[in-house]
Amino acid sequence: MPSEAEFEALFPQRLPFYSYAGFREAVQAFPEFAARGGEQRQRQEMAAFFANLAHESDSLQALREYNTANYGLYCDAARAPGCAPGQQYYGRGPIQLSWNFNYAEVGRVLGVDLWSDPDRVARDPQIAWATALWYWMSQSGPGRMTPHQAMVQGAGFGETVRSINGLIECDKPGDELVQRKLARRIAFYQTASALFAVPPQSPLAC
Repeated sequence: MPSEAEFEALFPQRLPFYSYAGFREAVQAFPEFAARGGEQRQRQEMAAFFANLAHESDSLQALREYNTANYGLYCDAARAPGCAPGQQYYGRGPIQLSWNFNYAEVGRVLGVDLWSDPDRVARDPQIAWATALWYWMSQSGPGRMTPHQAMVQGAGFGETVRSINGLIECDKPGDELVQRKLARRIAFYQTASALFAVPPQSPLAC
């Protein structure tokens, strides 16, 4: 695990909500996180995890998605269990968890009802961290593997991006805005890799 000094160096302007203690408490429920392979591979995974969170949550300064115009867009009524009356499933927490089905499933895993109370992710620090770790360890999104698997198997940082936001940021070499976003995510990873004293795991892009 990263030391508290390393964590603070990565996120000097973080919100108090995103505490190191909260992360350490949440990670206990995910014992395989950054625990596979040798020390270098483990620290590469930590760098990739925190780099993606830095991009998604504005360096741990966003509790909720900034663009309020998007708040009503994350209900897929065709995906079980549908959407709870009056609730919105926009991005919250360090990985900006989105969509009704993700809130329902991570809540089931954690033993809390996030489907009917999605905003708990922005009110409970341990739950917030746990949603990020859940996604990292178990969800492949539009990718072919989970972010955890991508780093453990040496598939490269780019595969973690594909699993988290691949439909928007991957396979679009001619889109200048997308490339700027991807470059920002990669820069976070390079900074975190340097802090953790490990080489970045290529390929970096997707």
